[in-house]
Amino acid sequence: MFTEKTRVSSGISTLDRLLGGLFIGDNVIWYDDAGSLALPFCLNLIQTSQAQNKAIIYVSFDRSPKNLLEMLGPLARNNYLTILDCFTQGKGDGSEVFEQFYEKNGAQWPYQIIKVNEPSKPEKVMEAIYGIHKTMEGDVRFVIESLTGMQDLWGGEEDSIRKFYSHSCPRLYDLNTIAYWIIEKGAHSNQLKAHINQIAQVAIDLSIQGEESALTILKAEGRNPATQNKPSSFNVKGMTIDFADDRKNGKQINIGMRLKELRKKQGVTQAELARLVGVTPSNISQVESNLISPSLNALLKIAEAMFVDITYFFQADRGIETRIVFPSDHAVPVAFPDLPNKSISGNLLTPMDFEPKAEPFIIEIPPKTKLPSHFFVHKGEEMGYMLSGKLTMTTGRETFTAKSGDVIYLKREIPSQWENTGSNPAKILWIKIK
Repeated sequence: MFTEKTRVSSGISTLDRLLGGLFIGDNVIWYDDAGSLALPFCLNLIQTSQAQNKAIIYVSFDRSPKNLLEMLGPLARNNYLTILDCFTQGKGDGSEVFEQFYEKNGAQWPYQIIKVNEPSKPEKVMEAIYGIHKTMEGDVRFVIESLTGMQDLWGGEEDSIRKFYSHSCPRLYDLNTIAYWIIEKGAHSNQLKAHINQIAQVAIDLSIQGEESALTILKAEGRNPATQNKPSSFNVKGMTIDFADDRKNGKQINIGMRLKELRKKQGVTQAELARLVGVTPSNISQVESNLISPSLNALLKIAEAMFVDITYFFQADRGIETRIVFPSDHAVPVAFPDLPNKSISGNLLTPMDFEPKAEPFIIEIPPKTKLPSHFFVHKGEEMGYMLSGKLTMTTGRETFTAKSGDVIYLKREIPSQWENTGSNPAKILWIKIK
């Protein structure tokens, strides 16, 4: 008896349209021309899966756990995420610097992380993957980074990759998973790629073409999209993937993309926004992926929760880059999800849709309050001007005090603690420099 496959979203509405959607059971091969083009597609799958409370297993051969968590950012703070660490005892060679990660951070993990002790043996990796999967329910999602990393670890022989993939792909299909497999396009023979394409349900090529990147669907089993073998240009900003075809077709007004950018800039999670609006996180995820359109009432609630006018979502060209003066009522409250509730408040002083090279904030820390980490996760330089009050700041083993009128400048240091020991609020003008 024929059973219709369940169609799900990749988290990117244009990719869903080009591909004809993902099916439960799909093994998706991403041929990455630059080694980094597949990442935003993986992150969008993780985000949409988390919004639906789907288990995610991230298999890492190429990144240390610390590097992977930094790359995932807020997506790492999720109970449905499991990291299978094939790096520490693999390419990391069991180095103490990588092993220390487990000693320092274990008690703080909201996710599950499992270290494979013999990742140089393909059978041990298989045991770990299917052992974890047995403990989970529903259509589990996999991101496997990467087939190229496996080959490097397993002695550079393509035969080991061929055997591993030939065994795993059909099994993952029968287990009703969705698996993203990343492969560096130029690192493998045409024979291996042809073998992989034959087994995979979906194969997608990602390449660099001039100033933009291009996505080409090589295979989409059971879908046969008209877009197959036709490159679609795109560019990436964070996790937002902007396809040129959408721009040409006059689809500049993208409510989902604007909502996603706005929410991320304010540091608000999908769950937090859903609570404020009175819907489920899945609803917010579907709106951001343009799978559903919000009602006018829901959009009004979203705009109110995000401190913008509803027209923000519909203006095709706001011309904001040419503005010089921004009134005080353009300031927008921001969230600090990594810090204790009510321990800090802040406003971004420029509009959310303005993209300057430096972002100014007014930050206020109540009296007798200690912050266990820095305000932001930011890789650029930062500086602050103390408007009032006094703060102590700890970086490494040193503690510094800043009082009203002092300037703080951070080039590489990331404060591990801030404290207002006084009886009055401490207010600071803080600038993130991109």
